[in-house]
Amino acid sequence: MTGAGTDKTRPMVSGGPAIILVRPQLAVNIGMCARAMANFGLDDLRLVSPREGWPRTDERRETAYAAAAGAVYLLESAKVYETLEDAVADLGFVWATTARKRGQGKRVLPPAIAMPETAAGISAGEKHGILFGPERTGLDNDEVALADAILTFPVNPAYASLNLAQAVLLTGYEYFRASQGDALPFANLERAPQPADRGMLIAFFDYLEDQLEARGFFRPIGKKPLMQRNLRNMFHRMQLTHQDVRTLWGAVTRLVEGPRHTVQTRKRLGPKQTPKKVRDVEPDVTPE
Repeated sequence: MTGAGTDKTRPMVSGGPAIILVRPQLAVNIGMCARAMANFGLDDLRLVSPREGWPRTDERRETAYAAAAGAVYLLESAKVYETLEDAVADLGFVWATTARKRGQGKRVLPPAIAMPETAAGISAGEKHGILFGPERTGLDNDEVALADAILTFPVNPAYASLNLAQAVLLTGYEYFRASQGDALPFANLERAPQPADRGMLIAFFDYLEDQLEARGFFRPIGKKPLMQRNLRNMFHRMQLTHQDVRTLWGAVTRLVEGPRHTVQTRKRLGPKQTPKKVRDVEPDVTPE
């Protein structure tokens, strides 16, 4: 299963720090971590002594693959290690994620500051990795001791525990920003709208105010000039385009005149079935 934002025709970003899941317990979380990695161009997934082994089989495999939502290639290329020491042996710098104070004298940084360091290091040819502990307990102190520094998140101190995939997602996001910048995958297409000219606006205001006056909107009558100015200023603040005024004018016209009855309506009903007052209604024309 892939998501609505998946586009295989576009270039795939890859690289980044190794994501090292230490003793992961649930296949679904491994799959969700793979999806989070794919979102931000991370492609080095390492699993340390996963519970029940890897690759998973039977329904566990299906659960992981479904949770990966198109990032199955990361599950299939994941490296599996018996020990954490083996998993980090080739890395020059390692972060340990934790929500608890460890008292190990290491630097403690949030992803927004830590990941620019990693992006710069990787750009210089270094190999970095990030440790994520098992879902229930997190990393133990000996595992944290293998890291160079600690990565933690600015969260509610009374509820600091993050879902494993959420932690990978937040870290990946900050790495992607640091390495690729903040450019969005798409932007609003700039149109060159034709601003509504004063004559068109004044004609619309006259029509709208005539209809409002006919329905008793300007009351008390002494406040009519102020109410008119307020209405006009409200529309002026919108910086209406030519099409905006056409649309508004057409909408007000329909509210005033009621439903539009077209030639198709007449054909469907037939001349004998069409009420006289319906036959007399001309199709609405949006003001030019």
